[in-house]
This record gives sequence, C-alpha cells and structure tokens, in this order.
Amino acid sequence: MAASLVSFKCEKTMHSKEINFDTDIYNTIRKNIRKYRLEKGLTSAELAEMVDLSHDFIRQIQSEKVAYNFSVETLYRISKALDVPIDVLVAKEEKEKIVS
Repeated sequence: MAASLVSFKCEKTMHSKEINFDTDIYNTIRKNIRKYRLEKGLTSAELAEMVDLSHDFIRQIQSEKVAYNFSVETLYRISKALDVPIDVLVAKEEKEKIVS
C-alpha cells in the first residue's frame, strides 16, 4: 500500500506555506529503522539490547503486519543506538526520478 501525503495550506498568516503530512508516518519510520539497522549490521536482538527493550518489541516495531505504535522515547533511543538523527528516521524516502 502506497503512503499518501496530506497537504495543508495556512491562509491566516502573512506567509503562505504548504505543509505535507505523511499519513503513514509509522510505516515510514518502521522502514527506516529496519534500513539503518541492517546498514549497521545489527540484528533485531542486538538493537533491542542496545535500547533496553525486548527483542519481540523491536520486531513488532519493524513489522508492517503488527502495526505496533511506539513512543517518542523509544524512537529517540533507537535513533541514538543507530546513530541516525530522528529527522532521518521520519523522512519519507524519495522515489528515484526516471531519466528518459
């Protein structure tokens, strides 16, 4: 299932700015946690030990099937353990542009 973005434009301020909200933010974060964990060569069990959480909980966080929500503190701990800024973990991966 493709994630969608919701746009919001504030007309009440002098500076009009469109904001795009990721309506599937938890799945974006899940994918990024898994991506950066694998890049670091860590297993789910190793990451769980680093952040003082259970292996099952880390697996559930990364699973799209379970869709388990998690706290900001958990996100912060994972971010620190993976040495990846939180803003990178919440960033939507941009699709590669096809050059013809």
